Amino acid sequence: MDMTRSICICLGLCKCMGLRTLSQYEEGSLPILNTTKLHIVLPMNTNFWALLCDGIKTSQILEMTNIDGKSQFVRNRTLPTLTLESAKTSTLLLSKVDLLWHDLLLIFQFVWHTSVEYFQIQNVILGGHVYLDHHPFDYSNTAMKAIRLEHVHFRMFSIPQDKIYLLFTKMDVENLTISDAQMPHMLFPNYPQRFQYLNFANNVLNDDLFKTPTQLPYLKTLVLKGNKLETLPLVSRFANNTPLMQLDLSQNLLQHEKDEDCVWPATLTTMNLSSNQLTDSVFRCLPRSIQILDLNNNKIQAIPKELIHLQALRELNIAWNFLTDLPGCNHFTGLSVLNIEMNLIVSPSLDFFQSCHKIKTLNAGKNPFRCTCDLKEFIHFEKRSEGVVVGWSDSYTCEYPLSLKGTHLKDVYLPELSCNIALLVVTIMAIMLVLGVAMAFCCLRFDLLWYVRMLGQWTQHKARKTRQEQPERHAQFHVFISYSEHDSPWVKNELIPSLEKEDGSVLICLLERQADPGKSMDENIMSCIERSQKSIFVLSPSFVRREWHPYELYFAHHSLLHENLDHVILILLEPIPMYCIPARFHRLKALMEKKAYLEWPKDRRKCGLFWANLRAAININFSGARQMHELQTFTELSQESPRGSTISLIRTDCL
Repeated sequence: MDMTRSICICLGLCKCMGLRTLSQYEEGSLPILNTTKLHIVLPMNTNFWALLCDGIKTSQILEMTNIDGKSQFVRNRTLPTLTLESAKTSTLLLSKVDLLWHDLLLIFQFVWHTSVEYFQIQNVILGGHVYLDHHPFDYSNTAMKAIRLEHVHFRMFSIPQDKIYLLFTKMDVENLTISDAQMPHMLFPNYPQRFQYLNFANNVLNDDLFKTPTQLPYLKTLVLKGNKLETLPLVSRFANNTPLMQLDLSQNLLQHEKDEDCVWPATLTTMNLSSNQLTDSVFRCLPRSIQILDLNNNKIQAIPKELIHLQALRELNIAWNFLTDLPGCNHFTGLSVLNIEMNLIVSPSLDFFQSCHKIKTLNAGKNPFRCTCDLKEFIHFEKRSEGVVVGWSDSYTCEYPLSLKGTHLKDVYLPELSCNIALLVVTIMAIMLVLGVAMAFCCLRFDLLWYVRMLGQWTQHKARKTRQEQPERHAQFHVFISYSEHDSPWVKNELIPSLEKEDGSVLICLLERQADPGKSMDENIMSCIERSQKSIFVLSPSFVRREWHPYELYFAHHSLLHENLDHVILILLEPIPMYCIPARFHRLKALMEKKAYLEWPKDRRKCGLFWANLRAAININFSGARQMHELQTFTELSQESPRGSTISLIRTDCL
């Protein structure tokens, strides 16, 4: 045996040997090492069977790497013989294996009759054809307890799948793992098996796995993560025939409908249902005996209130879902560990703090918290139970309001007075009581009511004096009407007849008769405005669009708005969006924003109220002498006009 100098020096001392520089090997040499753990990295063109047989005689733990069936296996050779008395290995690991199925079965058959109890093969590439009928497997006389076959890849070959599945399940060991092997199905013999642990993770198993009756009276743990299972009730009925305690169904496609019943064994205490497509209804498909439950990364929005009581539940992981509140513990009275991070919790409700008294560990970080008074109880909970809240305070930040976004919850100041409604009411009532007592004292001590009465009378006198100092507005007409040609039918058929329909007491100025031919249009408009007590503007989009209307409104604003807003009456005939009003109409925009206008109703039943409001807005009472003066002026204008009309009409958009 040719090895490096360093390895040879520690032969008498080392319990763990590594033969990585082996160039050639003489059968029977390894047993003299007598090590606890031996790792052999096989070079090319080495006799695998000789090293395997001697390795089992040498070490309790044997690992062999780089097994290549093309260069290390001698064909048509009978298996070496090995007595149980000479075998020492209890754990055998083969890694980086490239074999034909026939050679792999020979290895299994050889190891089956040795002292090996735990046999693991990983990173395997398999090829070739399988003819199990020609080489039946001998299941007798074995010490094997656990078999692990992991990370298996296949080359093109012919394989009777049902016989391969039964080959492994008939081994009937306590622990069987076949993971990451692209396995689409699994079969079991039709007689009871003594499996206690089954791991078929990361394959392509589907619901067909549970449609064939099986007899697994000793099964304690079942791992089916990373497959294509879809129906949770089907899994429950399969598990109900076993004494199952631990079940891993994570990373599947599991769903549960509300009307589907689930039947679980009473022994089941641990379930992993993470990374599936489960919704709120999954809580109706859980075993009452469950103690540890993982539901993270599903589609759960709320925990149903009509939930069955899971009194045994101690640990619940419901992170990465769509919950908007911390769940109460009315149905989980024994809950001590809760993980609810990465949900949509804004403000935890009081139900959690009032019912979850046994919580020892709470992870609620990375939720979009709204830092308002509703969050005050949660912050106090963390302070009262120091160490219970996991990740405090880095994972607990405000999302709303925007002014506090990114602020840690521990740094948020929430005044007690603004958050405690009862305290706020008592404080306000106390302040009002103190003010009331103070005012009563002042009234009795200093006769405050007398001062108030005097101040009111002084204000009224000042207002009367101000009104008396304002110059009187001398006018010949009650109202001047400005409108668009587009709106003339409404003015002629509705507005004017309604103002004149009673006794003709409202005199209307319209430019058609009062215009002076020797003056410009702007001067005539100014004349009409100043000869009228009030100006009515009939507003519509057509009125605003015309170029000369801003000019008319410019004069109206300067002669009326600076004097008194009461001299202008706006009638909104049609809705006008604010963006349609030119920017230079500052005062018109302000009036529109204040809704200082009368709006023409579309419902004819409301017109009576409209006309009443309009007459109230005009509200002019001429004296007898003033009426006589207007009558004389009106007569003179009638004589000068060939038509003898009392009304002059302004059409402001076509001149």
